[in-house]
Amino acid sequence: MITVALAKGALLNDSVRRFATAGLDFSAVLEPGNRQLMVPTPCGRARALLVRNADVPVYVAYGQAQLGVVGYDVLREHQLPVAQLLDLGFGGCRMSVAVKASSPYRRAADLPAHCRIASKFTRCAEEYFAALDLPVELIHLAGSVELGPITGMSEAIVDLVATGRTLEENGLIAIDDLFHSTARLIGHPLSLRLDGGELQGLVDRF
Repeated sequence: MITVALAKGALLNDSVRRFATAGLDFSAVLEPGNRQLMVPTPCGRARALLVRNADVPVYVAYGQAQLGVVGYDVLREHQLPVAQLLDLGFGGCRMSVAVKASSPYRRAADLPAHCRIASKFTRCAEEYFAALDLPVELIHLAGSVELGPITGMSEAIVDLVATGRTLEENGLIAIDDLFHSTARLIGHPLSLRLDGGELQGLVDRF
């Protein structure tokens, strides 16, 4: 049986649609009353694990799922040993540096040395500012990082930006992009090597 890790939230609907085109029906996970975290397909050939976005590559890396769908931002941040198979093209957003709109800074390189940067993605931020040769103090936040500059706790943030509406409504602007992120199909490397053709056939149908 093929086990697929699917991220709850913004990527779920498109993930289910893409698997349907490849022949696996996970539509039961979208039913309003569904509370199951492990949902089989009607034919019993596969099952979906419903997990948080950041946990998708963990389940795949440890072999509890052979395939998964996750944002490239999560792969960059956690850097777990999974095989990146396909760019699925949906869930597009940018990892961006943002500051208060009233800030004098208009490029990340203009930020002062040793300033504070708030982010959920501290590894991505660390790599980016190291490449700029700009020493900064990183503050890890699990929730609304926009509050960092608003409260004065940080000079800037590094966060995902889709439409930019959240930034705008909180008086922030994006000044630089680290990278573009989309949903990726990932696989467990050993499962792919030992595959008798079923997994590869599914990937080919994508």
